[in-house]
Amino acid sequence: MKKGIFVLIILAGFSVPEAVAQNQGREKLDAYRIAFFTRRLNLTPKEAEKFWPVYNEFQNKKNSVQLERMQLNRNVNQNELNMSEKDMSEAGDKLISLQMQEADLAMEYHKKFKEILSPAKVIRLYQAENQYRLQLLNELKQNQNQRNNMQKGPGMGGIQPL
Repeated sequence: MKKGIFVLIILAGFSVPEAVAQNQGREKLDAYRIAFFTRRLNLTPKEAEKFWPVYNEFQNKKNSVQLERMQLNRNVNQNELNMSEKDMSEAGDKLISLQMQEADLAMEYHKKFKEILSPAKVIRLYQAENQYRLQLLNELKQNQNQRNNMQKGPGMGGIQPL
């Protein structure tokens, strides 16, 4: 019994640092996102105070719909061969419904953003979202390339000179 508790404590000790690291990474990413958008949109403190709660609410709702769509796609991909025509039709209908939900959210929050920001800043918001995504992807690629180069070691392609 004591041995089982000891093993659980050890396992919990390994997962806590990982969770803390993930949380710290999330906090850094959130701080980076806020700085990126605030700078790109040139938000005043008053605008930022109104904008961020609305934008975060929008992102949470949009992420929820996107997650549901990804899960549905994953389910169809894994079970396609065992699905009936009716199941496939229902899955297709659900996918379109989720896309419509996402479009409805975009329209709803576009109106809310226009109540907070000037039309020019709303357009810059949409541009900033694309720039932010591209920048994150580029940084991810750079980090991956750096890791790959470190694993190869010195020399050409990991080949050690004689």
